[in-house]
Amino acid sequence: MMYYNNFWGMNFIWWFIWMIMIFWIFATPYDIPGQRRRKDAPLDILQKRFASGEITNDQYQESKRILKTDVAG
Repeated sequence: MMYYNNFWGMNFIWWFIWMIMIFWIFATPYDIPGQRRRKDAPLDILQKRFASGEITNDQYQESKRILKTDVAG
């Protein structure tokens, strides 16, 4: 038994559904559970704390100096 022109029947609906699902999977921004993320470096955390106003300039400079000497030595 041969079927002609059934592309516009039920097959078209399934192609449409698959295209919507593929678009939804790749276009939806979300975090993948179990995905490894880069941890912030100590200097990055220090800069964020200084930018948010949690620490003063003197505390920032002292902590930055300590961090840089720890990395170097």
